[in-house]
Amino acid sequence: MIYMILTVILTILMLMIITVPHEFGHLITAKIFHIKVNEFAIGMGPLLASKDRGETKYSLRAIPIGGFCAMEAENEESDEEGAFNNKPAWQRLIVLASGAAVNVLVALILMIIITIYVGVPTNTLDKVVSGSPAAMSGLVAGDRITSIDGKESSSWLDTVTTISKNTDGKAMKVVVERDGKIHAYTITPTKDKDGRLVIGIVSRASHNVFVCVGQGVKVTWNLNSQMLGALRQMVHKGIDRDSVTGPVGMAGLVNKTAHTGILSYLYLVALISLNMAIINLLPFPALDGGRIIFVLIRKITGNMISTKVEGYMHLAGFAILMALFVLITWQDLSKLLGH
Repeated sequence: MIYMILTVILTILMLMIITVPHEFGHLITAKIFHIKVNEFAIGMGPLLASKDRGETKYSLRAIPIGGFCAMEAENEESDEEGAFNNKPAWQRLIVLASGAAVNVLVALILMIIITIYVGVPTNTLDKVVSGSPAAMSGLVAGDRITSIDGKESSSWLDTVTTISKNTDGKAMKVVVERDGKIHAYTITPTKDKDGRLVIGIVSRASHNVFVCVGQGVKVTWNLNSQMLGALRQMVHKGIDRDSVTGPVGMAGLVNKTAHTGILSYLYLVALISLNMAIINLLPFPALDGGRIIFVLIRKITGNMISTKVEGYMHLAGFAILMALFVLITWQDLSKLLGH
């Protein structure tokens, strides 16, 4: 029961972390370009409280899932100077893309937090396993590996990769720096219980903020690339039903991370935030990506597509998205109930 309540709370928190900053991105850029924002809401559904500040109503709504940034004339014509439809195309493009940009920023911040906590593996040894080839050769904790078999090893990844590629199991020359002096050792790797080649060393993690920021950026970039690759594969091979999930499925993922710790939860939130950024920029009506396409088309063709027609297309796109939402939720419930 406790885990169920915790799962609900963490799922709601995750959805808010993903959606509210997204909408806040739209709000900030809209304000920068003096676009009138009628309402910025945290949550959905019935109004609980609100406060007018300038031309914008800031509100808190009853259902703690999501939020919205309602700009003047997003889907209709308006003669008002601050209306969205009357602003230059480049400003509208920035406002539309800003939500996804903030989602990427949220993912990056979470990845940096995780990296700072866990640390970045370095070539300095934190531990040498007793009785291991490294220990028997003379390596000790505090040694910093500089090269293996004549190849420079500038990172822990270089070290692990070089050792794992020694499939012949031959002796390797490992050069380390200790107290400012260089020492060379000959070490023959052995296989661990999983069949991996190892020499019995454990990396010392660095918690240096600058190093961790760099690693966080790298990890976020790699995850983004992997997601785009998966999306391209889905386009070419079709969508696998089991690869798509909705709020119920996400709650199941949150439930799993609740058992494994806060870092797993933060990693999941970062992944879903990145996923939202990518999905939201897809060229589909009602999504920011679809709105971006319409801005570009109308910039090129003039008024070939009227604001009214565009509004109808976004409405149709929203209806399709809601139908997909219901279908995916039903699929998630069926999995949960074992049907």
